[in-house]
Amino acid sequence: MQRIIKNGQVIDETWHLLAKDATLDGVPNCDDIIVPLALWRDHAHALKARDGGLGVWLDSDEEIEEIADQLEFFQVVALNFPAFTDGRHSSTAYLLRQRYGYKGEVRAIGDVLRDQLFALKRCGFDAFALRADKDPQDALKAFEEFSEVYQASSDQPLPLFRRRLA
Repeated sequence: MQRIIKNGQVIDETWHLLAKDATLDGVPNCDDIIVPLALWRDHAHALKARDGGLGVWLDSDEEIEEIADQLEFFQVVALNFPAFTDGRHSSTAYLLRQRYGYKGEVRAIGDVLRDQLFALKRCGFDAFALRADKDPQDALKAFEEFSEVYQASSDQPLPLFRRRLA
């Protein structure tokens, strides 16, 4: 069973991430699933009628604005990092939290490594499915590597100089 990091803890994965080319055939009605954006586009009505939990995942070239008015249907929004060097979804997570007020889980999937975790958390991610060859228990240490942050972000709305004045 895969393990993920969620809210600073390593937990067993309970959601089923469907492949990019998935269809509705064979999708259990009561399981918690995270569907690719294309499947949501084509079958939103049927997916909303399911009994299980529902999430959506976006590839790095897909924009959150396409579903911003539908976020209430998703318990999880997973954002794919196809390569360690592709950081486009850092902005997406920030938009989800700040512009759209999304309170559900924002999960990083794909080529996710320990080196990214601290910064991704600051952008608004609260769950991380690390690359399969990485140890999530070891990756937890990434959240303790910095004791203070200077800039404002999703997890700390005031910059350090303003916090010092308060």
